[in-house]
Amino acid sequence: MAVSTGDLRPTSGTWRTPLVIIVCGCAIALLSFGPRSSLGFFVQPMGREFAWGRDVFGLAIALQNLLWGLGQPIAGAIADRFGLLRVMVVGALLYAAGLLLMRYSTTSLSLDISAGVLIGFGLSGSSFNLVLAAFSKLLPPEKRGIALGAGTAAGSFGQFLFAPFGVAMIDNLGWQTALVVFSALMLLIVPLSLALVTPPAKTGEVPAADQQSFKTALAEAFGHRSYVLLVLGFFTCGFQLAFITIHLPAYLADRGIPATTGGWVVAAIGLFNIVGSLSVGWLQNFFPKRYLLSVIYFSRALATVAFISFPVTPFSAIAFGAVSGLLWLSSVPPTSALVALMFGTRWFSTLYGFAFVSHQVGGFLGVWLGGVVFEQYGSYTPIWWLSVLFGVLSALINLPIVEKPVARPVAQPA
Repeated sequence: MAVSTGDLRPTSGTWRTPLVIIVCGCAIALLSFGPRSSLGFFVQPMGREFAWGRDVFGLAIALQNLLWGLGQPIAGAIADRFGLLRVMVVGALLYAAGLLLMRYSTTSLSLDISAGVLIGFGLSGSSFNLVLAAFSKLLPPEKRGIALGAGTAAGSFGQFLFAPFGVAMIDNLGWQTALVVFSALMLLIVPLSLALVTPPAKTGEVPAADQQSFKTALAEAFGHRSYVLLVLGFFTCGFQLAFITIHLPAYLADRGIPATTGGWVVAAIGLFNIVGSLSVGWLQNFFPKRYLLSVIYFSRALATVAFISFPVTPFSAIAFGAVSGLLWLSSVPPTSALVALMFGTRWFSTLYGFAFVSHQVGGFLGVWLGGVVFEQYGSYTPIWWLSVLFGVLSALINLPIVEKPVARPVAQPA
């Protein structure tokens, strides 16, 4: 599809208007984020049926988070080099296959392959990360902030829809049917991805300032202090979100909170994250992004301390879900915007992908340690407090970030 040189907006007369791009991208984010945010509700029914401890399920989802992160820069580099469509299609098919095979998993190894390997790599090619990359490439700068917030919020709306939907299907139709339905829904990503087609990189069509090799881009990024700080801070986001997504439903059930209420707690996270993501996407136009990130991480730490310091009731659980939702993925718009601001959009998918590796390493540890610690001590308390510590450290780490494009030497004429 034709694009104008130096401006990746669709040329006039095509069906891929900015509105169509944003709507289809948000639909993909909704679909891809929904099932993986609901996997925590499968821990207890599958555990009862196959006599698995929480460490078994925790390891599978930890692998998912790790492989999602490791696969993200690879998927991003392929999308940057050859265009996004083929990456999105393969990712959606792997995601659907993982959910379907998870329905037939009867051993811990088969669960690791389906819920861990296939879904992990599937997410790296079809999740909202690539949607945000497409928005950064296809939309003009003045629309990017709100579009990045909308894409992130759409993922949360998927969480809001899929959490009670998944609980209802598990209760009424069984966990097996729920996974089959989730698998079928992932196939909708394939036609939707046609709206997010990005052109393959061609040296002659790339502005001179952006004619940079893959190795040079990586060396520049990892030699840039602010990028390294941003990557380190993003670790906490993954740790906190993955731990809560997978272990919060079981934590609530341990305290006598019904599964239906747990479903609404997770749904509240998704619903209020719509507000949080859109608000931060808008606020980053007026406030330094590093300060927004610091406030988000520190506020998460305070919310966690308040939640675990008082008796857990349905009201306190839903209130925690609402507050967590406001802060849930609100770190993503300023993080992705900072990557684009520092290095431009030429290798955005790749560089944001490497930042996401840090996020998912945190997610791996959050999910895996949650299961191991619970099986060892019968309590999640140590992980809650570790989450608080990471939140405070990330709030401090983001403060020294410098928000300006990286200085590049200008080529001199011979």
